[in-house]
Amino acid sequence: MSLLTLSRKSLLNRFSSIAITTIAIALSITLLLLIERARVDAKASFHNTVSGTDLIVGARTGSTELLLFSVFRIGHPTNNLSFTSYQDITSKRSVKWAIPLSLGDSHKGFSVIGTNNDYFAHYRYANKQNLAFSKGHAFEQVNHVVLGSNVAKKLHYHLGDSIILSHGAGNTSFHHHDDHPFKVVGILAATGTAVDNSVHVPLVAIDNIHGSATAPSISEKHQAGEHHDHDHHDDQHRSEKSDKHSKLPALSNAELTGQPKQISAFLLGLKSPIFALQLQRNISQYKQEPLLAIMPKFTLRQLWEVVGIFEKALLVISGAVVVIALLGMLTNLLASLSQRRRELAILRSVGATPRTIFTLLGLEALLITVCATLLAIAFYYLVIVLLANMFGSISGIHLQLMALSQYQMSLLAGIILLGTLFGCLPAYKAYRYALSDGLTIKV
Repeated sequence: MSLLTLSRKSLLNRFSSIAITTIAIALSITLLLLIERARVDAKASFHNTVSGTDLIVGARTGSTELLLFSVFRIGHPTNNLSFTSYQDITSKRSVKWAIPLSLGDSHKGFSVIGTNNDYFAHYRYANKQNLAFSKGHAFEQVNHVVLGSNVAKKLHYHLGDSIILSHGAGNTSFHHHDDHPFKVVGILAATGTAVDNSVHVPLVAIDNIHGSATAPSISEKHQAGEHHDHDHHDDQHRSEKSDKHSKLPALSNAELTGQPKQISAFLLGLKSPIFALQLQRNISQYKQEPLLAIMPKFTLRQLWEVVGIFEKALLVISGAVVVIALLGMLTNLLASLSQRRRELAILRSVGATPRTIFTLLGLEALLITVCATLLAIAFYYLVIVLLANMFGSISGIHLQLMALSQYQMSLLAGIILLGTLFGCLPAYKAYRYALSDGLTIKV
């Protein structure tokens, strides 16, 4: 009988305690694998939130603050920049496209972004992927709204629904813009970025609801013929009004932008990346007002270096959980030695050498660790398949179902090696047991 077979049968003879130990180790390894997967996917999601944007411009503040509120919808702009400065900078010969952003309002805890249709045409995420509509279309009228996928899903909105915006950010607002309802005309496909949690309205609508627009509040040239129809008690009149409104010609991008006094920030795409440094320097020296221009890729890298401290802490904690589980295996093997002295002595009496006894117990530790690792891999994929969508909706981190990375494989190899080394202590104690000690033990 080979030593491997003997080790396997010895473990099966103590199935209950060994099974509990193996499952404990497997769960701890699963936690380690999931944290590593989440770390990689979080980093990818973090860096993929915006791509293809060469510069982000806002009022002078910290580069991290500008990135957070303009891209991740975290925090609030400490100051705005004039729309005149936006027009001046975007008229530069090196600028290919520009996306204005106006922030500060909310809808049931979700950020509201005032922008124009250039947002849907030029905004990129991940590997320069375009925003896509799962339903509906972009703005065509001042009272149109486009929802991110999470907003529509969590609030159960559909095309044609009417929503009311609130002044200020957050879940609690004491001022609602009830006199300016918006109609849902588009729902964006999921991106795994902050876009999914955003409510998009025409830029001119932001000024309209705050009473500071220089343009007509509801585009007078399209509304002039509608004032005679105010009978809200007549179904036929309401239907005619709805049909008439739906047939209004779409407003141009310039009309949807309007002439606001201020905006929060704007994104720039340049004709060539070589213009980025020069334009960034010119904007930092802009004489009309103090402005800041950042390159999102570099700022993202700096921000991740700060966030990276927490990911390392999570890996250390999960690694400590694995070590504790392996210590449980060691305790189990050591506790069983006193009960196995006679078994080991009998093996010695039939010709087993001390080296054979050492190898036998070392193989038991190796088998436990290998079985726990294989079980952990099964648990890992099971969790991703069953819980990835829920985890993504809660955290915004979408776990990818893919083969184990080289780093994950190296972690597993290290755990197997560590588990085998832990098994050397009971193996060494068994090695030192004398034949007479095993035969004279009292039962």
